[in-house]
Amino acid sequence: MFDPVIAPSGTLLGLLQRGRGDGTLHALAAPRAEALAALNHCVLHDPRHDWQVENRSLYYARLYLDLHGGLEEIESHLFGAEDHFDTEENRTGLALAVLGHLASYGRQDALVLLRRYAATGANWAWALDELALRDDDAGLRSLAVPVLARFPATPEGDAELASTVRDAFEPRPWRLWAEDLRDAVGSRIRAAQEQGSFDRWQRQMRPSGPRPGWSVQAVFDWAQEGLERGTVLHGPAARCLTAVAGPEDRPAIVEAARSGPDGARCAALHYLAEAMDPAVLDLIEAAAGGGSRTVSEAAVSAFERMCGPAAVDRARGWVHRPDALGAAAAGVLAGRGGAQDAPLVLGALRETVRAEGPDATALYTLVDGAGRLGIACAAPVLRHVYRETASSQLRGRTARALAATDPTYPTGFAVECLWDCEETTREIAALHAETGDVRVAERLRRLAADPAEEAEVQTAVRNRIGPDLQV
Repeated sequence: MFDPVIAPSGTLLGLLQRGRGDGTLHALAAPRAEALAALNHCVLHDPRHDWQVENRSLYYARLYLDLHGGLEEIESHLFGAEDHFDTEENRTGLALAVLGHLASYGRQDALVLLRRYAATGANWAWALDELALRDDDAGLRSLAVPVLARFPATPEGDAELASTVRDAFEPRPWRLWAEDLRDAVGSRIRAAQEQGSFDRWQRQMRPSGPRPGWSVQAVFDWAQEGLERGTVLHGPAARCLTAVAGPEDRPAIVEAARSGPDGARCAALHYLAEAMDPAVLDLIEAAAGGGSRTVSEAAVSAFERMCGPAAVDRARGWVHRPDALGAAAAGVLAGRGGAQDAPLVLGALRETVRAEGPDATALYTLVDGAGRLGIACAAPVLRHVYRETASSQLRGRTARALAATDPTYPTGFAVECLWDCEETTREIAALHAETGDVRVAERLRRLAADPAEEAEVQTAVRNRIGPDLQV
């Protein structure tokens, strides 16, 4: 999948792609045709960098409802010729999830499209999961025959069916179909369920994959063999060392961390970092500046997992390094440093935004740190990250940091956050938005009454409604 092209944050399309609350507010104020065109573009061309963790579907579904939008564009996208040769979930997943939410709001046209796609579409399993949560028993039973037709009545087809039933995200349709009196439906589903249960039992009783022997050297050899095969086993190998190593093995482990083969060296560094060995910080520093990229990355990763005072103290000396270890040191200070580290965290935050932009991975930890340490003068750069980042996850964490650092947040960004695509961001806004704004009072009432809203958001809303508002 190609990275999505994100429009500038000052445009309607850019706001909607980011899932910002201002996107909804601007869409409702824009000409309806323009707003629907931007909305359809977002739904048909998923704008998320990581579609598995970022939310957009409820956000877009609510906007379809507010705009009284039709589903013709979604229908064309789902049932076009491209569906036959591009079967990746990320092409149709967002559209199907939007239809699921619309169906839960009572849109019969959305329910009909989901049923039709479950019967004929490439990403039918996703559509079936959406229907499992929203459709009635009769609607689901009507899909048994077309879905089973996807699995030929051959040993290979039966095996694929058993695997599908076993791994189904939502089991309700399969349980309903197992009760069907027709042999071609009920008997076949029950047989698949039994085979799936047997397969699961076999996997549990006979775990596959190589396992190390019960000695320190055997674990090192296993880690090295894995690395040579292209399988990173640093973490598992470190855990195995915890089980087999004794005090008498420390010299060998330290030596492996200093000069062993890459696989063994990485495993030893992780083990020593977990054990908070007094020699590990010097070993990490040497490894991070060495010639092996694999060992350098493992050393940085091992350091990021350390949480003792020695690691924090060393981070203060490493934070100015212009490499990955310096970035990790800034993250350690952001997550575990004290008030005296606020200037260092602020400097790292500013430099990361300047050098890498508002979507840098390192910003997640630094933004959290700015909020945790209450760095008030970080508010301007946090506001910049909030506006410009394409990641709704990062924007939500930035909103939390702004709530702790920016006195203007309750009357500023908190208001638009009530319409944000991420439930955690809406929850923060519900706790902080200034209720004197008439938009805030009305929005809180709507969230409190919306059955699709997350429980945590509604709890926060009701806590505000009690003392501040009358529903």
